[in-house]
Amino acid sequence: MAPDVDEGRTARKRRQIIDAARAVFLRNGYVGASMDEVATLAAVSKQTVYKHFTDKEQLFTHLMLDTTGEIEGLTRVITATLDDSDDPRKALGELARAFLGSLMRPEVLRLRRLIIAEADRFPDLGRTWYEQGFERVLETLTGCFGRLEERGLLRLDDPRLAADHLMGLLLWIPVNRVMFCGGSASYTDAELDRLAEAAVAAFLRAYGQDASRPQAGGAGDA
Repeated sequence: MAPDVDEGRTARKRRQIIDAARAVFLRNGYVGASMDEVATLAAVSKQTVYKHFTDKEQLFTHLMLDTTGEIEGLTRVITATLDDSDDPRKALGELARAFLGSLMRPEVLRLRRLIIAEADRFPDLGRTWYEQGFERVLETLTGCFGRLEERGLLRLDDPRLAADHLMGLLLWIPVNRVMFCGGSASYTDAELDRLAEAAVAAFLRAYGQDASRPQAGGAGDA
């Protein structure tokens, strides 16, 4: 058999294992998951699973880090949307809806719960997942906000703090509610749109072109 055919078959089997592992870990957690169940769901032998991943810990680590690749597309969207816009309200509204639509997906929320649940067992993995995921989004927003400030479209002294504030306004209510209450606290698209609009409105009251900068000193300093 030609080498490229073997490589393609190997890649497909590896993908089957990763997809099956995601389902098993999300359903059972790390402790409850077994390599036997992964092999069964992937329709491969247990030996094939171990050929690709030496143990459950390596498989779990690979699976968690594999999900951070989705952030690359989101950071490109952030940069393109904000750098190409002269209307911060419209651009931030588009991004806010995209953030909520992406981060409130049930599978993303289950992954978030799983990585938090295993943070003490795998502290380095949790830190890496945060840095390659959410932290990259914040860094991208920070750079974009700095450029919007230079163009006079935002008024801010600390772009990173502004990025933290926007994400806090967007995610604090819906993510915490769903993280604690599960699927029973799901939101409709209309509800997420309303939350996005409210977050952007509050953000621009603080950082928009018409926002007033805080004065140095207080009344008692006069």
